[in-house]
Amino acid sequence: MIDLRSDTVTRPTPAMRAAMAAADVGDDVYAEDPTVNRLQERVAELLGKEAALCTPSGVMANQIAVKCHTQPGDEVIVEERGHIFNYETAGAAFLSNVQIRPVRGVRGALRVEDIVPAIRSAVYYNPRTTLICLENTHNSAGGTVYPLDEMKRVHAFSRTEHLAVHLDGARLWNAAVASGIPLSTWAACADTVSVCFSKGLGAPVGSAIAGSAETIARARTIRKIYGGGMRQAGILAAAALYALDHHVDRLAEDHAKARILAEQAVEAPGVSVDLDGVQTNIVIMDVQQSGRTAAEIIRRAKEQGVLLSDMGPTVVRAVTHMDVTLEQTRAAAAVLRTVLAG
Repeated sequence: MIDLRSDTVTRPTPAMRAAMAAADVGDDVYAEDPTVNRLQERVAELLGKEAALCTPSGVMANQIAVKCHTQPGDEVIVEERGHIFNYETAGAAFLSNVQIRPVRGVRGALRVEDIVPAIRSAVYYNPRTTLICLENTHNSAGGTVYPLDEMKRVHAFSRTEHLAVHLDGARLWNAAVASGIPLSTWAACADTVSVCFSKGLGAPVGSAIAGSAETIARARTIRKIYGGGMRQAGILAAAALYALDHHVDRLAEDHAKARILAEQAVEAPGVSVDLDGVQTNIVIMDVQQSGRTAAEIIRRAKEQGVLLSDMGPTVVRAVTHMDVTLEQTRAAAAVLRTVLAG
């Protein structure tokens, strides 16, 4: 099977497994795991932040950030297709007792003019707007890269309005490789940033949240409350460190493979693909005009050896990654075109 459901299906390479086996470990709850500490220092340096904290998942990293920046009853502005709003099991409401205010952006990017109407007035019966959550790259918009100028505008606006900004950067590595813009430049536009090691970088587990030393100290407490305290986690941190050393630059290969899929898909009748939005490793295909459903397309592709995922009743997603070769990508593209053409 050629698995294009997600870049989370990647498996650690033999060299990564060797690094994990050789990892120096300690008790991370006591902050004594040297490999975890090294990874946290590395992430903080890459993102230009004072400190970072490893978490078991990206969802936990995002939800810790929401908790750090809000009080119960607050409202959080999120792009309406954002991961925090759609794919984290109402975690913000459940864990932080806050309300999400979904706002439509442009290819997943919130602009200042989108945000301004969503900010609540200071009337006692209104929830208090305290946090803006951005996403880069944006999953549901098709792996789009947030325009840096727009992100800078949002950040400048947030300072005047005394709002915090969290950046869900699960695939920020992809944005940096696709744009040539350093990670720290993106991260400078947010108070906290989450990054993921288990997607395009191919590590088996793990994410991190970075921010000020004060925020990360609070994040460590919240991580413990959420059940995210880990012991000899250096085995996992070693995989992430290996990925940072060996798997970042190669993300460009995944982006090129996604372009191959997109150019085949867009030729099929009744299929809509935003080619300009295929900027990294995700391809979103809307098959509504073909009269078929995403479930039908996914089933037929699976019968021919290609696994896809759905993003809605008529929306199909394909994600390229390091475990799918260029040859496999071309084979999958041929299957995709046949299936989409009916």
